[in-house]
Amino acid sequence: MKSSDNLAKVLFVLSLVFFAFLYGIITGYKNWPPTRFLDRALGQARRIYRSLPIINPPSIRVYNQVYNRSGVNIKQPQKIQPGMTLITSLWDWNNSGDLEAGAKLINQNGQTLHSWQLNTSKLFPESKNHLGKLPQEIDYHGTYLFPNGDLLLNLEYVGTMRVNSCGELIWRLPEYTHHSISRAEDGTFWIPAIYGEKRSGSKQYPKGFPGLSGKKIWVERILHINENGKILKDINVIDLIFENDLKHYIPKYLRWVSSPPDEIAHINDVEPLSSSMADQYPLFEAGDLLVSLRRLNLVFVFDPVTLNVKWHTTKALVLQHDPDFIGDGWIGVFDNNTDPTKRGTMLGGSRIVAIKPSTKEVEIKFPTSNSDPFYTFHRGKWQMLENGNMLLTEAAAGRIVEVAPDGSTVWEWIHKPFGKSKVPKVTKGTRYDLTKEQVASWPCSSVSSSENTQQEGG
Repeated sequence: MKSSDNLAKVLFVLSLVFFAFLYGIITGYKNWPPTRFLDRALGQARRIYRSLPIINPPSIRVYNQVYNRSGVNIKQPQKIQPGMTLITSLWDWNNSGDLEAGAKLINQNGQTLHSWQLNTSKLFPESKNHLGKLPQEIDYHGTYLFPNGDLLLNLEYVGTMRVNSCGELIWRLPEYTHHSISRAEDGTFWIPAIYGEKRSGSKQYPKGFPGLSGKKIWVERILHINENGKILKDINVIDLIFENDLKHYIPKYLRWVSSPPDEIAHINDVEPLSSSMADQYPLFEAGDLLVSLRRLNLVFVFDPVTLNVKWHTTKALVLQHDPDFIGDGWIGVFDNNTDPTKRGTMLGGSRIVAIKPSTKEVEIKFPTSNSDPFYTFHRGKWQMLENGNMLLTEAAAGRIVEVAPDGSTVWEWIHKPFGKSKVPKVTKGTRYDLTKEQVASWPCSSVSSSENTQQEGG
């Protein structure tokens, strides 16, 4: 009798779980209660967190290991976008127990085809970043790989340099550049930077910025340089904010704290709109620049000639990175969606948010119900690939993942652990349309056969 009663209880509980699960699916699809309530609650949580004082995390070289695996994991080989992946990170080059910044180019099986092991102390002698750190203590962030194996890199808040495939210096620009490097169709580059000393004002506001009581801040800038490292244009980002009536996005806490954060905006990306894509964006013209200001949760597009901001948004973004023009009028943004938890469980993890300026539409391209967990509280990059896949850099987890349009994992690479439970940060992963034969033609290339490559990350 008791066994039958227990069975009945178990079946009753299971039926409740089943119907609750079924109701959850239907309410999400039909937008029935409590879906709207939960959406509003999540939106309110996001707004509250966006309004809190944000302190930039310290320059950490390694993080707690998230994944108990390393190297390449191929889940859907038939869906991988062909090419090689350039990875900038920290490496124990000689198994010495010390990490040094550099870059590696790997194939889809995780084999290293080429590497750039650079002596930053010699490349930037006597240089320090804005926090007084020496070059060997700093990592590379923005990169651009030329077809001949030359590599353009930003040594974070120190400068930009171009090296050849042998790692030899071609030129350097010690202008406190940082974060992204974006190439325009004329071969020039747009790069974020700051001035090398604290300033309280600018040409427009020599006595300090209105509302900030003359407090000294890092004046942020956007540099336009040519292929030889010559500065063509220098745009003051703080002036841009004030002259386009965007100063109300500056958090109120900056106005009353005694020691405000050094950077008002923390610019982390600048990207030009190409002429081949300009017709798809009715509000913009070819050459307009797409910019991300992380501290302000602000993304905007402006004309670099007139300095007129044509569009801006803070909608649905929390401490974002890397906005890109992705076609058909859409802008895709790597939204860190940062929250106080270790793995982003409060707000749901990092996302790719698509925004259409002409219609104000917003869509979440990633994650989906098919996606694996993904979160990095700071940094992070993404790349829309030709086949519709997305290449995502989970910086603080030491992971790069390629996902299909449905959000499912196609390919991933995870950094080899450093020590027992740590993993080096990965600042960027970029897929390039390169073949093994092209890499073999570079000076100092060791690629001549498959035997000359080594498995990376495993």
